[in-house]
Amino acid sequence: MSELKTLHNEVPYEMTRKIADGGMGLVYEARQKGAGGFSKSVAIKIIREEYSAIPEFQKNFIGEARLVADLIHTNIVQTYHLGQANNQYFMVMEYVDGVSLEQFLEKHRELNQPIPVEIAVFIISRVARGLAYAHQKCDDQGRLLGIVHRDIGPKNIMLAWEGDVKLTDFGIAKALDLMYNEEGKVIAGKDEYLSPEQASYAVTDGRADLFALGIVLTELLLCKNIFRAPDRLDSRRNILTMQIPRFGDLRVEVDEKLEALIQRLLKRDRDKRFQTSHEVLTELELYLYSDGYGPTNEKLGVYLRELMGYAPPGSRSPLNVPMTRPQQN
Repeated sequence: MSELKTLHNEVPYEMTRKIADGGMGLVYEARQKGAGGFSKSVAIKIIREEYSAIPEFQKNFIGEARLVADLIHTNIVQTYHLGQANNQYFMVMEYVDGVSLEQFLEKHRELNQPIPVEIAVFIISRVARGLAYAHQKCDDQGRLLGIVHRDIGPKNIMLAWEGDVKLTDFGIAKALDLMYNEEGKVIAGKDEYLSPEQASYAVTDGRADLFALGIVLTELLLCKNIFRAPDRLDSRRNILTMQIPRFGDLRVEVDEKLEALIQRLLKRDRDKRFQTSHEVLTELELYLYSDGYGPTNEKLGVYLRELMGYAPPGSRSPLNVPMTRPQQN
């Protein structure tokens, strides 16, 4: 907790609790105070103390802050400020009151309860929406930034109690002139969520994020990551060589239309994969809403609160909201 003690008296925020603990960084919930009794919940991200003096980590942390400062989208966690205290950088971000997709999955595993197919697809469609925005983002000279997140996974997707879905942690993203990057020499990302390009040390583009999106979608549908192995090298080997199953054989609710969509997301040859996140978003929304009825943020919020047993203070959660399409006669 030394990082928290270091910042406590140096920044205009009341640090309250640790909410995330990553390999190189920590995230705390804090209260931002202002005039007239103003108070706002924020999240503060800092580099672990042992990494804070290493130039490449500092450069990447600053690069992440500069990158996400202008990523203003409802499906991306917003960054408000980059500061420095006692030679340690910190980032002030939007606080998402809810749970991570990892916690959402863990709750379903604990209950031995499958995630409704349309809820799974809806969550992934919102992440695709955020990626579609990020992948096309340009700098103030109109140059495409070429953003690739490279770390799409359940830990980095947040679900707010109201049903908003937000992508976070661009800490190992690559982008034009902004991020420290040794692509081709090192593997960036978690082994069981890598694209084949990442797993084979190839240079990536936005299509790498789409393969990872396919992995997360199948994990939501099956409540397990089919590529994960006890050994990291085996996870990578599975990404590169394991036979991709028919998911309709593993879960009967996966129909042919969704099967085709998943199989295309998981094409190892990226030229045969979906080519843009816009294309993925369109196909996901056609799947969800082609008959005019489908999930919404509000329905996801109801499902999430009931799943987790959470009632927001002073609110009433509407019950009996249908989670799936009405049966056709």
